[in-house]
Amino acid sequence: MPYHLVIFGASGFTGQFVVEEVARTASEGPKGNLKWAVAGRSKQKLEKVLEQAAGVLSKPELRTEVDVIVADVGEPDSLAAMCKQAVIVLNCVGPYRFYGEPVVKACVENGAHHIDISGEPQFLEGMQLNYNSQAADKGVYIIGSCGFDSIPADMGVLYTRDQFKGTLSAVESFLTVNSGPEGGCIHDGTWQSAVHGFADSQKLQSLRRKFNHKPLPTVGSRLRRRGSLFFSSEIQQYTVPFMGSDPSVVKRTQRFLVEEHQASPVQYGAYAGIGGVGSIIKLMFAGMMFWFLVKFSFGRNLLIKHPEFFSFGVFSKAGPTRKQMEASSFQFAFYGEGYTEEQDPSQGKPNAKIRTLVQGPECGYVATPIAMVQAALTILNEPTALPKKGGVYTPGAAFAKTTLIDRLNKHGIQFSVI
Repeated sequence: MPYHLVIFGASGFTGQFVVEEVARTASEGPKGNLKWAVAGRSKQKLEKVLEQAAGVLSKPELRTEVDVIVADVGEPDSLAAMCKQAVIVLNCVGPYRFYGEPVVKACVENGAHHIDISGEPQFLEGMQLNYNSQAADKGVYIIGSCGFDSIPADMGVLYTRDQFKGTLSAVESFLTVNSGPEGGCIHDGTWQSAVHGFADSQKLQSLRRKFNHKPLPTVGSRLRRRGSLFFSSEIQQYTVPFMGSDPSVVKRTQRFLVEEHQASPVQYGAYAGIGGVGSIIKLMFAGMMFWFLVKFSFGRNLLIKHPEFFSFGVFSKAGPTRKQMEASSFQFAFYGEGYTEEQDPSQGKPNAKIRTLVQGPECGYVATPIAMVQAALTILNEPTALPKKGGVYTPGAAFAKTTLIDRLNKHGIQFSVI
């Protein structure tokens, strides 16, 4: 294979930061060497991104040493040619519900592993339904949601389970995001994924029915769902259920571990802090507008045209500045409960607790590239620790037996027990 990694969509907003992260960590490739290339629709834009990375990282050799591949989602032959040259494709082209499947299909057909940073359950679960058996036949790993969605949550639950002495039965996570004095925002691509995701929530339900899953067994007391807005004593602020893909990804991991490794399943609830009363008023107002508009195509068009207005500046077409990114960080606090080794989980209430933290830099464009690139390096360096056969996997299912958490710890996404 000419390339260990090909970054597809390298000139997109997130792609440019993935390029920088790959360039930073090239010495961690197999035998201390990583062969990589960038791919996308425009040769010019790709060259410009390499130029930019060369400047930011003071690595002038990036201009000449990294190959450029022209490939387009709308041209299957170009995708096939790209996939034939890659051990792993890092797919940064979203929203994945529109542009993801052709890339997955090309990877499966041409024997390349595929890593994406999607936070769209409909896409992630759809790929599992449609490509899992084909990927298994080809020995290809299709691993979704390898960015901030949902490596910290998925690996965080596994880390909490592994650190707990006994049987962990339930975990709740509380996400808090801190932006510095400059504030912060999220690029418009994520907003578009959210708009279409909420509009399509019925389709997700019918997709899930096709799996014919039996309900997962529960161990210990049933985890109670909290209200849609409550004051959390854990993080000392007002809190809402987390709207992202984490609960869906964690549940799929737990199902895999129960079915493949006869593990004891962990129940999971995900919440996010929103701050004080001012934030609540803003969120409720934005939420009502969003729910009203997302139901109609004219409303969706309005939402997509004016992300800053409708999200009170949380999302923007320009995305955050580097200065905003540098000052921003996230923290997941995991509160787990379970049964000590001498206590029988089928008898009585959980009798032990554990608290863990996963903390890291700015979520979207610093932590996401780190997580994605470390996932790729784990596949390259630890193939025997991956699941025995190929398939469509969550990060937790794919990486449970690898050293991914240690790798993340070394790169500023830190896992710890409190």
